[in-house]
Amino acid sequence: MATPQSVYQRRRSPTAEELASIPWLSLLTPSERQQIESELVVSDPQPGDYVCRVGRPVTYWFGVISGLLKMSSDNESGQTMTFTGVPPGGWFGEGTALKREIYRYNIQPLRASVVAGLPVDTFHWLIDHSLGFNRFIMQQLNERLGQFIAAREMDRMSNPELRLARHLAALFNPVLFSGVGEVLRITQQELGYLVGLSRQRVNEALKVLEAHQLIRIEYGGLRILNLQGLRTLQFHDARAR
Repeated sequence: MATPQSVYQRRRSPTAEELASIPWLSLLTPSERQQIESELVVSDPQPGDYVCRVGRPVTYWFGVISGLLKMSSDNESGQTMTFTGVPPGGWFGEGTALKREIYRYNIQPLRASVVAGLPVDTFHWLIDHSLGFNRFIMQQLNERLGQFIAAREMDRMSNPELRLARHLAALFNPVLFSGVGEVLRITQQELGYLVGLSRQRVNEALKVLEAHQLIRIEYGGLRILNLQGLRTLQFHDARAR
C-alpha cells in the first residue's frame, strides 16, 4: 500500500481565485508582487495532518484560504491545550518566522482546509524591501498581542457563555481574519474543540448569546450581529442563568 503524501508533498501553485483571497498581496507594489507570487504554494491539510508541529523549524509563513485550523500544544500531563482557531483570511506564525525559531505550538485542521505558504526566506525579503508588507506585519503583531492578552483572560473564565462569546469575538476579528466576514462557517463540535466545552454545552451557550441578539444561528454557521457586544458581554452570576 502506498504511503499517503504529506501536506508538503501535496503542495501546488495557487489558483487566481486563491491568490485574490490573500489580503496582503494587494499591499505590494507590482514589482514586489511579480518577484514573490511564483513562490507562493498551497496545500490541502486534512484532519490529523500537521501544518506546523512543536519543535520543527519554520520553513513557511502560513495563511488559511478555506477551512478552519486550531493552534494548540500538549502540556506535561499529555493534555492538549487549544489556544485559538484560525479561520479563512488568517495568517499566522509571523513572530516565529521573523526570529527563524522552532514552532512552540501545533497547527492542525479541524476540517479539510486549503492553506497557503510563503517561504521564510521570501518572507524576510519582503520585510527588507516592502513598506506595505511591513505595515501589514506590524498590524498583525499588534492585533496578535491583543489576542493573546484576551486569551489569558479567557483562561480564567468559568462561565461557558462568556468563554464562548470571547472566542467568537476573536474568530470574527476583521484584521486577523479578513476572510470570515459576517458569517463564520463552523459546527458546534468544532466550537467545542476550540473553547473546551462539550457540543451540548456549546449549544446551550449559543442559545443564550442568540437571546442577547449578539449572534444568529444559521445553517452551517453563525452570523455576527454585535461584535462589540461579544467582546464586552458580562453576566452578574456564575452561570448566566
